[in-house]
Amino acid sequence: MNHELTLAQVTPRKSFTEKLALGGLLTLVLTVLVSSYIYTDIDPFKLYDKRQNAFEYLFGRQLNDMDKQSAMKQAERLPEIIAFEEAFQDVKAEYVATGKELNNVAIQREAKQLANARVAAMSPEERDVIVQDEFDRISEEKRGGYFPPETAWPHLKEYLTSLIETIAIAIWGTLLAFIASIPMAMFAAKNTLELMVQGDGITQRCVRWFGQFVARRLLDFCRGFNEFVMALIFVAVIGLGPYAGVLALAIHTFGILGKVFSEAIEQIEPGQVEAVTASGAGPAQVMAFSVIPQVMPLIVSYTLLRFESNVRSATILGFVGAGGIGFLMYDKITGYLYREVCTMMILVIVSVTIIDYMCGILRRRFV
Repeated sequence: MNHELTLAQVTPRKSFTEKLALGGLLTLVLTVLVSSYIYTDIDPFKLYDKRQNAFEYLFGRQLNDMDKQSAMKQAERLPEIIAFEEAFQDVKAEYVATGKELNNVAIQREAKQLANARVAAMSPEERDVIVQDEFDRISEEKRGGYFPPETAWPHLKEYLTSLIETIAIAIWGTLLAFIASIPMAMFAAKNTLELMVQGDGITQRCVRWFGQFVARRLLDFCRGFNEFVMALIFVAVIGLGPYAGVLALAIHTFGILGKVFSEAIEQIEPGQVEAVTASGAGPAQVMAFSVIPQVMPLIVSYTLLRFESNVRSATILGFVGAGGIGFLMYDKITGYLYREVCTMMILVIVSVTIIDYMCGILRRRFV
């Protein structure tokens, strides 16, 4: 006689306690999701309602008559400003050349008279060119928007130089972290620490526990500090420049790589370690010929992944003065030069894409 099994018969039955625990867990998860949804003020329709603001922010707004009149008033004052600045420098140089006492009030009075004469002698065509150029510049600032991006070669050359500096910051920040994280991972991993401190005595066990505890807490400390905060600290200590960005990235990346490498080392196949140990190899030889080869694929893969991430992070570090294209980008943002910011953002995206592609080739080659 054939007995067909149903799904209910083969499904393990949960006890009342297990069902109660599962229900409590689901309730807790649901409570966290609902409360966090309320605290974060998520509104699916807000972005749609603000679509006009988004369009104007990206592509600029249409100037009204009041904006144009204000821009023209500012532009019409520029010829007088230029004439006064030039006249002031000329009068001051004349005072110095003739040995007269530098009297700022007298210099300004004479410069004002000379500037008025120069403005009166200025041809209408020359004045119109100055006013129109300034009007176009002010109108462009008032219009705003990120598009179309800036494409003038002198500006592009400046951006590319800063971008190279950003990539250099990421390279050295990742390299220093990589060099320091491998030996630290050996101390943070339990199995490699047992190779370095052998024995089952209470002293050896205490030394291993203390060594692993200190190593892991150091990695937690470095990983817990965001690279942005570290950059603020180093800029205050050593001053502006890319070196502060290198140190900030190196410390944060050191904590991340050390944590990942130590966990990978603890998951290696112990049989290979035992085989090399049985051949009479010392702790250093065991780690060099058994431990490192097993975790090398992960080391290469995750180091390249962190390098890609550090290129993006190095861009942001420039906002606090840690060098790179971010420093230049922040300067342009504060000057409302959004078209130039757009060009720099495009360059960063393109460079990150290229780096990601090249790192993918390296991972397929060596992992």
